[in-house]
Amino acid sequence: MTPPPRPSLPGAVLRALRPKQWIKNVLVLAAPVAAGVIDDPDVRLETLAAFAAFCLAASGTYVLNDARDIEADRLHPTKRHRPIAAGAVPIPLAYVLGLTLVAASLLVGFEAAPNLGWTILAYLVLTTAYTLSLKHIPVLDVIAVASGFVLRAVAGAAATGVPISEWFFIVTSFGALFMVSGKRSGEASDLGIDAADVRATLGHYSSSYLAYLRTVSSGVVLVAYCLWAFSSAEASPGAELWYQLSTLPFAVGILRYAMLIDQGHGAEPEHLVLSDRMLLATGAAWAIIYGYAVYAG
Repeated sequence: MTPPPRPSLPGAVLRALRPKQWIKNVLVLAAPVAAGVIDDPDVRLETLAAFAAFCLAASGTYVLNDARDIEADRLHPTKRHRPIAAGAVPIPLAYVLGLTLVAASLLVGFEAAPNLGWTILAYLVLTTAYTLSLKHIPVLDVIAVASGFVLRAVAGAAATGVPISEWFFIVTSFGALFMVSGKRSGEASDLGIDAADVRATLGHYSSSYLAYLRTVSSGVVLVAYCLWAFSSAEASPGAELWYQLSTLPFAVGILRYAMLIDQGHGAEPEHLVLSDRMLLATGAAWAIIYGYAVYAG
């Protein structure tokens, strides 16, 4: 049998950047959208800069992490097909590319806004600590990954000067923890008895412990969002009903996601969110209702 053609180097490099993962960086929109200022042209430009900086930073850390973890990735049923693990991208090129992207992300961040630059730097320090150490420490590995999502949300505020409310911080923090605990559950389900060989911390997490993490984090998210919505309603005469109504699709989305995780589908959150029709529908309903409350209420 003729072996499949080897992918071209440019195509392999593009895949190594994981552009599909850039969907996570949409979180930079959260703060300016929630504050109702995204319709300002300057704010949109600053938010776009934050998105671009995080795409560069995330892709750079993905490439560096893949180059460092090449042996472990080759044991993984799906990660072994990644360009660096598969040998399509040479390791020296991967390190040069990763460092270049990281430097570019800092340049874009500090040029756009000093606070954004410091946020990008904090993200890079966190991901470096994760790659070198935290990924091997139970509990801290989950918190580190969740913190990366929180920093994305903070970046939007840092770039635009939007203040972050305590409710925003609680919802994003525990929402990220909910998603990451679901990701670990999905990985454990997919890998089975080989889970600990591929990711050491999975050997420390029982299914009941991961279920506990999901229960606590999803519960906090639901309560915090409801309190945030009703607090916003009190402060926004004329939009009370819309803020209150937004809790319904939000809760349905959380419950739907929890069910999918329980079925073992949480290993790739970005794929799950974009492929499940009910999640897409509830997300759209929430965006319409919340958006109307913020901008038209």
